[in-house]
Amino acid sequence: MSETPYRYTAELAGQIETAWQDRWEAEGTFHAPNPAGVWAEPDQVAGRDKLFVLDMFPYPSGAGLHVGHPLGYIGTDTYARFQRMLGRNVLHALGYDAFGLPAEQYAVQTGQHPRVTSEANVANMRRQLRRLGLAHDDRRSVATTDVEFYKWTQWIFLQVFNSWYDHDADKARPISELIDEFASGARPVPAERPWAELTAAEQAAVVDAFRLAYISQAPVNWCPGLGTVLANEEVTAEGRSDIGNFPVFKRNMKQWMMRITAYSDRLLADLDRLDWPDKVKAMQRNWIGRSTGASVTFTVEGHEAAIEVFTTRPDTLFGATFMVLAPEHPIVDAITPGENSWPTGTKDAWTGGGPSPSQAVTAYREAAARKTDLERQENKDKSGVFTGAFAINPVNGAKLPIFIADYVLLGYGTGAIMAVPAEDERDWDFAKAYDLPIIRTVQPSEGHDPDSAFTGDGPTINSANDAISLNGLGMAEAKKAMIGWLTAKGLGVETVTYKLRDWLFSRQRYWGEPFPIVYDEGGYPIALPESMLPVELPDVDDYSPQALDPDDSTSEPVPPLARATDWATVTLNLGDGEKTYHRELNVMPQWAGSCWYEMRYLDPANPDRFVDREVERYWMGPRDDVDTGGADLADTGGVDLYVGGVEHAVLHLLYARFWHKVLFDLGQVSSAEPFRRLYNQGYIQAYAYRDARGQTVPAEEVVETAGADGELHYFWQGEEVAREYGKMGKSLKNIVTPDDMYDSYGADTFRIYEMGMGPLDQSKPWETRAVVGSQRFLQRLWRNVIDEATGEVRVVDAPMDAATERALHKTIDAVRRDYDALSFNTAIARLTEYNNALTKLSSVPREAIEPMLLMVAPLTPHIAEELWSRLGHEHSLAFEGFPVAEASLLVEDTVTCVVQVKGKVRARLEVPADITEDALREQALALPRIVDETPNGVRTVIVRAPKLVNVVPA
Repeated sequence: MSETPYRYTAELAGQIETAWQDRWEAEGTFHAPNPAGVWAEPDQVAGRDKLFVLDMFPYPSGAGLHVGHPLGYIGTDTYARFQRMLGRNVLHALGYDAFGLPAEQYAVQTGQHPRVTSEANVANMRRQLRRLGLAHDDRRSVATTDVEFYKWTQWIFLQVFNSWYDHDADKARPISELIDEFASGARPVPAERPWAELTAAEQAAVVDAFRLAYISQAPVNWCPGLGTVLANEEVTAEGRSDIGNFPVFKRNMKQWMMRITAYSDRLLADLDRLDWPDKVKAMQRNWIGRSTGASVTFTVEGHEAAIEVFTTRPDTLFGATFMVLAPEHPIVDAITPGENSWPTGTKDAWTGGGPSPSQAVTAYREAAARKTDLERQENKDKSGVFTGAFAINPVNGAKLPIFIADYVLLGYGTGAIMAVPAEDERDWDFAKAYDLPIIRTVQPSEGHDPDSAFTGDGPTINSANDAISLNGLGMAEAKKAMIGWLTAKGLGVETVTYKLRDWLFSRQRYWGEPFPIVYDEGGYPIALPESMLPVELPDVDDYSPQALDPDDSTSEPVPPLARATDWATVTLNLGDGEKTYHRELNVMPQWAGSCWYEMRYLDPANPDRFVDREVERYWMGPRDDVDTGGADLADTGGVDLYVGGVEHAVLHLLYARFWHKVLFDLGQVSSAEPFRRLYNQGYIQAYAYRDARGQTVPAEEVVETAGADGELHYFWQGEEVAREYGKMGKSLKNIVTPDDMYDSYGADTFRIYEMGMGPLDQSKPWETRAVVGSQRFLQRLWRNVIDEATGEVRVVDAPMDAATERALHKTIDAVRRDYDALSFNTAIARLTEYNNALTKLSSVPREAIEPMLLMVAPLTPHIAEELWSRLGHEHSLAFEGFPVAEASLLVEDTVTCVVQVKGKVRARLEVPADITEDALREQALALPRIVDETPNGVRTVIVRAPKLVNVVPA
């Protein structure tokens, strides 16, 4: 029989952990009370500060979790548990972003309904996370695929659809108010006719041009082989579909759009009010891409058409020597000659080898349509063809050949650029490739390579006509002068533009939220009334979009929902009698549910509203005690702590901010932003191993051996293999699952190991062999309370000695600060040091170990609860007060003072920690060694009480 039958092992840990998880669930330990509504508990809310802690919405993968996934979850759980012990009312919940392509692709392959797959994946992830002991309010868990959830996603879409942005008021307003202003004459009608004289269809067209959700022809990645539009991430660098390797074409298609661009300035300005990492703010600013410059109009020789160009450098207009349009630009067809021959003076390099401008342009467009936007932007080999038309430079009347080239994108700016090769590297490369003129308008700095573009600032040169001269001016002055001249001549106007484009909101998929939209017999979109929500997904026999001829770029998508014929065509009474309508067959993108999910956690049982107003105000409303970093910056409100990966820095966070601001403008929420504080956790990576063939081998089967050379070597089945460092995943055969950790060590060991690997916001390598160190920490903690031979409590009711008491309070003080700063790795180091000190005692006093259990509980809640219970406490320690350090015990009685002579240590003194400088100087100069070192007396004494004295001899 074992001499230690009550030792803390993985098996015992598993028994303890599952028992406490069952108890927490049965007792509703982590149910957070609301101030109103279904879960209102006013007595529990009154007098307590609230804290809303949130993890980024996870997608429930069929592969389940590996040990890298829970890093942020453990961090937020530790922080939330600590804050509960400080007396705060903490809301911490987790749901599932369960719509998406993987489940749909599995459904296409197997015929199994994606809901079955999604729900199975959610169940598995819930199991894995429950076993981790996360203190979530399980009542609040939601999934985007729940009908009662996506009913409110559809409802929010209707709020966006039925709104417009009033730039005068700088906010969204109901579309009904815009109609009233048109009807009353308070606002001019863009059609320049009285509102009452417009037909119903004309009035609808005017209103639709203002809506925040609208239908537009938008450039998309069209893959006829898959029958669907693809996101950029689903297209390979070769311009083919990641799934199936089909050709992908860039073309305009009718899509639902969200007018996020209306909020560009507010999305930028409010970043200053948020407690977010600087790098994330910078990424959002760059994505929005606000630029100030001028819109300049270029006429086209022989055509009534004109080309509008936005440029941030109007000061360089005299250096424009050609123009470039995106291949998709709508004016290309109008200015390109038909089957005519090339104009006189056309150079061979300009024609792309085509027999006529129209044929060359058509061929080039087809080639460009097969490239992704990223590929077009990053391609260093500039290509293009001459359209056969010339533009007129408005400042000097020069004829500029007009090209199309794939490095210009229709979705950026106006899809047209004036090319100034001397001051732009891309234009320089194009000009060199096509033998085009280069005119410098900025004097390069000394030493600049004359065979390259100069993009810096310098005196303006070669920039004058009969009416204006910019020569000698700096960039800022030249820009201002040119904008003034263009405006006066009616040739241009100062303009602010953005890289941000409206949000493409349609997907030709099945597994997504249906739009609450129907079309009348004329094809006009009509929003359904809120009483008809939710619009539920129908069942279909085949979940794949209709595959078409892979090479037919002109084909139109047929979404899977078209197969649900009884659902797609419906008879409804929308207030003017029963009529036949056709439903929208696209679905919303996966981003939709994650734009607002945090608010449903607040009030998921509410059948009447997406969130109760008082509940939202309590958990997310603005506060007076928040430091926004500026006296004139009011708190935005929002989630108190939002933790997730930096990969969501732009799209998810930008889309969620947009939807939230619309709801704020409409008075639906009190918070102006969804996420007040953002924290990006790092990643857990893992070592992988490759054999001599370069093939990966199972990491868990590799043996590590110290060689004669003192270096570590790695072997798999007797063969030496090379170690590399990479992302944990199937391809590298280096996955470790939480289930493996639970079985081998227990959840608490897994938790404390991950939190102790390094700072939470940094990436670090996983090393399974190192986990045993965390297990030993818990085994020592266990032995400090439980006798491993008898299972009896060995804690004594005796006072601590002075050294232990001082060590305890120093630990309390440091750990409180570490937890509050999310510095869990340093908290673990301090707890380890104190725990080790307790093991050296012949008997552990209760007053020494109970604070230790309370301090370690946020990190390792199961063992802390178990030992707390065995010490005689009936209730969970989840709401016990976190220990408070006694200030008087944080002061050192004595410290070691270093005494130097000319910067070199010559003696040491033990002195009172509060010794004065005069007393310390006197003691140091009286030391025999110092007297010997200063036979001629002392010139200077530098004192830094109580730790340093530096003596300079005379």
